[in-house]
Amino acid sequence: MKIMMTGFEPFGGESMNPALEAVRRLPDWVAGAEIVKVELPTVYGRAGEVLEEAVRRELPDAVLCVGQAGGRSGILVERVAINLRDTKAPDNGGRQPVDEAVREDGPAAYFSSVPVKRMVAAIREAGIPAFLSYSAGTFVCNDILYSLLHLIARERPAMKGGFIHVPYATEQTVDKPSGTPGMELGTIARALERAIGAVVEAMAEEITEKRNK
Repeated sequence: MKIMMTGFEPFGGESMNPALEAVRRLPDWVAGAEIVKVELPTVYGRAGEVLEEAVRRELPDAVLCVGQAGGRSGILVERVAINLRDTKAPDNGGRQPVDEAVREDGPAAYFSSVPVKRMVAAIREAGIPAFLSYSAGTFVCNDILYSLLHLIARERPAMKGGFIHVPYATEQTVDKPSGTPGMELGTIARALERAIGAVVEAMAEEITEKRNK
């Protein structure tokens, strides 16, 4: 089994992105699955293109994209992606779309196809705060989740796809207002490993069920 993990480059004036750094810390194998790591640009549209190129090259069984959600205190496993680009902050290419569709030919929304509740439970079992989220926002994180699920719907229905938001890394909070939450990169990486394990386990069970029918 092959799992693709993606992380975004730094954005918004940050010198690092905890999503990308945590993905880089992952071992090459987790829960018996090969881990492929991909860096994505924090740019509307281009991120989706890079992801599609990587998927067609690597042919993974599942893709988990990871992004930064500064100000959050725990890991967020996203359940929904909406067909909307709308932000007050520009992406790294200077684009600042308002009320724009991610895909003109796509539905209003997609649901993640990974076991989101199981992932949250697995992360919590490791003593790491984790929550189910019903909004990935309207920035590039939502954009890539929607693009991934649109790709799955059009070309690879057997592939699973999902998104995880992570807090600031602890070192990012040094110059931020008092009380800004952060999490150690090692803890974030451990949470991602637990999430991957939940995905692998669920997919293995699905394969077994199909064989037994």
